[in-house]
Amino acid sequence: MTPIHIALAVLVTFIWGVNFTFIAWALESFPPLMLTALRFFFTAVPLVLFLKPPKFNRTLFIYAIGTFVMQYAFVFTAMHLGASAGLTALLLQVQIFITVLLAYIILGEAVSRMQIIGMLVGVLGLGVIALNLGGDMPLVGFICILIAAIGWSFGNIASKQASTQQSIGNISTTSPANSNKASNKTSALSALSLVVWGGLIACVVLTLTSLLFENEAWTLATFTQASFKSWLSLGFIVYVSTLIGFGLWAHLLSQNIASKVMPFALLVPVFGMATSVLFTGEVVTWWKMLAMMLILSGLVLANVKIGLGRKSAHV
Repeated sequence: MTPIHIALAVLVTFIWGVNFTFIAWALESFPPLMLTALRFFFTAVPLVLFLKPPKFNRTLFIYAIGTFVMQYAFVFTAMHLGASAGLTALLLQVQIFITVLLAYIILGEAVSRMQIIGMLVGVLGLGVIALNLGGDMPLVGFICILIAAIGWSFGNIASKQASTQQSIGNISTTSPANSNKASNKTSALSALSLVVWGGLIACVVLTLTSLLFENEAWTLATFTQASFKSWLSLGFIVYVSTLIGFGLWAHLLSQNIASKVMPFALLVPVFGMATSVLFTGEVVTWWKMLAMMLILSGLVLANVKIGLGRKSAHV
């Protein structure tokens, strides 16, 4: 990875870490499914009017459902039920373990002995959290975050496959001398298009789901009585975390093999826990530190050889 790509990866993980605190603030005024629907409505509108849509296929649908609907509907619900911002940021990173397994099952990538050891160490960290459920991490919240991690993992693979398809299309219509230049020029725009149009799909699904389960919240009073802090937090979630964060992340995955990009996700729980302690008053206990140490250690081991995209260095 180039120095610029490294800096962008750190920036994205910082944004995503801080984002958990903004989610907690936004949930003070909006129920979880409505908040998730609003997030992707403002993500998609009005940009869908100006961005060329990616190819609508199963890959785009899986990306939208996994990365946006499953991940955030369940994360927002978990935090609404009492899961702290710091623990949510930490627990969600088990998506890396799941991504390794999905890469093995779907893409046929090998799983190394070190990755297996890393996953076992990470499971010990999950066990520490499971033994201390309640308070900052209720049981239902714990389950919701694990489901969210599964969704994000499917979204990671779909994003990589979508980027590969886009790059192949660009190369096939561009002369060899200009193929790399054309790919670099269009990758950022295609990544943003993937996020925006994926967000539109997610918005439709989430709005219908919220109307079904949170019908009583869809009143004018919900919007007029929402605090300025919650509206400001929604703005950060939409324009900084989603558009900038996921756009840059998809761009990084399109320009580098995933084994170089994914390890930076290790910084998300560090930033998430730190900002939660600073801004929401979350208490850091010995078992939280132990769980973080085990999960991060396992993630470091599991990231030694993540095979996503190993068959093509740049896609």
